Amino acid sequence: MDSLRNGVFVKTPSPHIIEILAHSGLDFVIADIEHAPLDIATLDLFALAAQSTQLDLLARVPNIEASTLSRVLDLGFSGVFLPHIETAEQAKRAVSLCRYQTGARGYSSAPRSSGYGTLGTKEIIKKSQTLQIVCQIESPQGIENAYAIAATEGVQAVFIGRADLALSMGHSNSSDPDVLAATSQAIQAVLAANKPVAIMVGTANAQATYQKKGVRIFIHGSDQSLLLRAAKKVVHQNTRCHNG
Repeated sequence: MDSLRNGVFVKTPSPHIIEILAHSGLDFVIADIEHAPLDIATLDLFALAAQSTQLDLLARVPNIEASTLSRVLDLGFSGVFLPHIETAEQAKRAVSLCRYQTGARGYSSAPRSSGYGTLGTKEIIKKSQTLQIVCQIESPQGIENAYAIAATEGVQAVFIGRADLALSMGHSNSSDPDVLAATSQAIQAVLAANKPVAIMVGTANAQATYQKKGVRIFIHGSDQSLLLRAAKKVVHQNTRCHNG
């Protein structure tokens, strides 16, 4: 991943969302299979929309099983966010399931990722080596192993999921001082492994704060949160005009 990139999660099962966001200037979008009603047919349309607009499309998968990863990657997604990675061993296994020849991904020359049979085996293998593999750290164990996870060969970035991290630490607020301290600890560890850090931010101030800490990949909520925020702003402005 390049330095300083901006993206959002996509939760609404419509390829039009992908097309619209492609015109926004965002660097990437992430289909949120873990927390949204996105079936395989919808993901197929997402991949078509992203391909037609040349938007970088990744998927947050619900698990790191071989069948889950291969189905998504065969559609032509450019990478995956892997939830709840807690050890380097888990990270290594996940990378392996995304790679041909050097890994354990099941091979087929038929899907979109293989050019529907038009690409040679060597080219297909080479493409799999460039997939963006992002590990999500969301627990105290993941924090402790952040350096080892980030240093795992094939892992290209680490996303620190502060909401799940807070819950796993016994807190209900991701801004709790303990959670913020653990987040800073993970950021330092990942950067020490020379890998970029991704984090969710809700405001420009939050982005500026984490950017100073060395974070270069920012996720600005989801398509749903952006829509809700914009709608609330319209209502607020109209209310003010009416009262004025």
